[in-house]
Formats: sequence, structure tokens, C-alpha cells
Amino acid sequence: MSTATPLDDSMLVENKYFPGDIAWVLVSTGLVWLMIPGVGFFYSGMARSKNALSLILLCVLCGAVVTVQWFIIGYSLTFSTNGNGFIGNVDHAFFRNLKGNPSFASQRIPDILYAVYQGMFASVTPALAIGAAAERARVVPLLIFVFVWTTLVYDVIASWSWSEKGWYAQLGGLDFAGGTPVHITSGAAALAYCIKLGKRHGHGTDEFKPHNVANVILGTTMLWFGWFGFNGGSANAANIRAIMALTSSNLAASVGGITWMLIDYRLERKLSALGFCSGAVAGLVCVTPGSGYINVPSAIAFGIVGGTSCNFAVKLKHLLDFDDALDVFAVHGVGGICGNILTGIFAQKEVAALGGQVIQGGWLDGHWVQILYQLADSCAGLAYSFCVTYMILFIMDKIPGLHLRVDIEAEEQGIDDTELGELAYYHVDRLASLLNSNYLNNSTNTAATMTNINSGKLPIQQGTNQYILS
Repeated sequence: MSTATPLDDSMLVENKYFPGDIAWVLVSTGLVWLMIPGVGFFYSGMARSKNALSLILLCVLCGAVVTVQWFIIGYSLTFSTNGNGFIGNVDHAFFRNLKGNPSFASQRIPDILYAVYQGMFASVTPALAIGAAAERARVVPLLIFVFVWTTLVYDVIASWSWSEKGWYAQLGGLDFAGGTPVHITSGAAALAYCIKLGKRHGHGTDEFKPHNVANVILGTTMLWFGWFGFNGGSANAANIRAIMALTSSNLAASVGGITWMLIDYRLERKLSALGFCSGAVAGLVCVTPGSGYINVPSAIAFGIVGGTSCNFAVKLKHLLDFDDALDVFAVHGVGGICGNILTGIFAQKEVAALGGQVIQGGWLDGHWVQILYQLADSCAGLAYSFCVTYMILFIMDKIPGLHLRVDIEAEEQGIDDTELGELAYYHVDRLASLLNSNYLNNSTNTAATMTNINSGKLPIQQGTNQYILS
């Protein structure tokens, strides 16, 4: 029987790294993944019930499609150390040469962990963008679009922002967790998508109200919880800077939610749950680029500006007459721009130093030109994402079998039924069909008759009569 060869400490790869940092980034990876279904539930609640299931599924499918893309080519194009200022190369395609070497982003964690963590950012970004196309986009072309878009848009912008040779990183730009690569990019893509698809049938005449605010609240809490890994994990270490980023994010979300809710209260004198949820997400979006660069009190400004600017930006779709179904551009596009500019004002050297990074700081540190750097990146990201997204959609729509939009009949019936063949609320739809029939208007109907029809399942109360629904 052979005996195991004793291991020398120098043979253990793990000895190069800090187990606590590895554990924190692993946890953060799971937290960011949770944001993907969180986006789905958030969007699902804001849409009409006949499209609820498709939005949840599409967000989860975005995660699956981008995971494959990220493994094949995405990570390599974004973070190859031998790339140029605009895009990487194929050195790490199929995760080649990613084993136990230190990550270029932090010597405290291995490169394979950084690759998986950043893959969650890539996965959630298109999930954010597709909300603008809700209730009228075909599923298969949308998924093909996600793969192509991630390759040509997200990977490029993330590379110039975060790779060590990216032009924005070399310029001295500050983007801690994705103000431009995630939010401005997804917001601009959403704007291009909704313009290319056109308005929903009945837009301007029908009332498109959220069908399930409880789902919106559920999605918001999942997003809020996951954002702790999104911003806190971007420190790439379990250190004081991660705590600062997490604390600032929580404060900005709270202030943003209250701000939006109070702005809406002035109009209708009611405290809107939907308004609070939208404001909380706006606050989180706004603080994302600056969360690892600002002192905690500055987060109040991010929350107020994020909640206020995104609230008023919602009106843009009425002024400019486009149908951004779920206000993606208003929250993520405008919120990301505001966050970038505020980062140029409030970023401080002492906070970055907590993670070992040396920066010149923002306006508070006397480096006012940082605002111009932030503005340049915002404009570049917005323009590049919008133009390339529109070109991708334009070309796809010309390819037989890849037309982007469902027909009017399918749109009226709902994406859930026509594209998936499944419904989010089967029992509710069954009840609605019964109530819409003339059968219930017959005074001879009894609870016993309804019980026989529906096999004695699920009692439904209507007035003083109880009916049974399967």
C-alpha cells in the first residue's frame, strides 16, 4: 500500500492568500448572484400579470447565458493582462491559465476566484437592461442578443474601466463597483432596446400598472441584500474598506428610498411602497461607483441625489415619447451618471488607502479635475453602449427568424402564454375566465355546483357565496 507524500508548506497554494479574504469574496459572489432573480422579481411585479413569469425566467436565463459567455471568452476579453486600453485578448479563453496565480486586482485572492466573482457582474448587467423591452420582446432573439451584447458592449466597457491597461483606469478614473460598466451601460442599452422595439400596444391609452407590488418589495430586498456583496465584495478583501463600502451602500439605499417616497407623497399624499423600492434601488445605483472611495456621511448626498434625479428622470419617457416599460434608463442610466459625478466630488484618498489603493481623490481633496474624468467616462459609456446596442438590434432584426418583437396577438395574450406556454398565476387566470363567463351570473349556481366543477380545491369567496377553484 502506497503512502501519501508529506506536503511541504511551500507546496500549498493557499498559503499565498488570506483565507478570510477568499471567504468574503466567495460569499460576495453568492450575494451578487442573488441579485439576478432579485431583478426578475422586481421587474415581474412592475409588469402585468400575463408577462410576470417571463421576466423572472429571462433574468435567470441571462445569468446562464452570460456564465457560458464569460467562461468561453468574456473574462479573457475583459481582464487579459496583455490587452490594450480598449479590450483584452484570448489568453484566458475557456478560463485557461486561471488556477492558483494571484489576481491582478488583488494579490490576496487567486485569479480563478476573481474571474468567477466578476462573472456575476457580467451576468446581472443584461438582466437589468432587458426590463425596458418587457411585455413585447421574443425570448430566443433576446437571449442571442444577450450573448452578443455582453461580448461587444459589456466586456469592452468593463475592460477600459477595470483592467490594468484600460484607458479609463490609466486616466485615473474612479469606478469602484460599476457605475459605468453596469449601470450606465445597461441603462443606455435599455434605451436603445425600447426605441428599436417600439411602444407596447395600447401605450398612451391603456393603463400599465404594476400587478404585484409584493413581488417588487421581494425583489428590492433581494437586490439590497445582494448589493452588500456587489459593493462590499469589490474591495476584494475582508478589510475596513469593504466595511465602509457596505455601510455607505446601506445608508444611500435608505436615504434614496425615503427621498423618492416623500417626493411622490407631495403629489398624492400617500406613502408609496413602489416609490420607496424604486428610490432604494436608485440610491444603490448612485452610490455604486463611489462606495469604496467615500466616507460614510457622503452617502447621504448620493441617496438624496439618486432618489431625486431618478424620480424626475422617469418623466423623460413621457417628454421624449419612448416606452421604457420598467424605467431602466431613468434609474440605472441617470443614476449611474449622477453617481459617477458625485464620486468625482466626494472621493477621498484616505478611504482608498484603507484598501491599499493610492488615488488623488475628488473635489473634497482639492482634485476638482476628477469630475471631468468621471464625466468623460459617463459620456463615453453612454454613447458606446447606446450606439453598439442599436446596431446589434438593427442587424438581428433583419435576419430571418430573429425578428425582435412578438406580433400584436401574442402581445395581447401575454409573453408567458405565447412564448413559454406557462403562466405565473394559473389559478388566478382560471378564476378570471370563470368570472368573465356568463355562468356566474346565473342565480341557480351554487357552491356545490362550483365544487363539482373544480374538484373541491381552493375556495374562492365572492360576496356571500363561496366558490371552489382548482
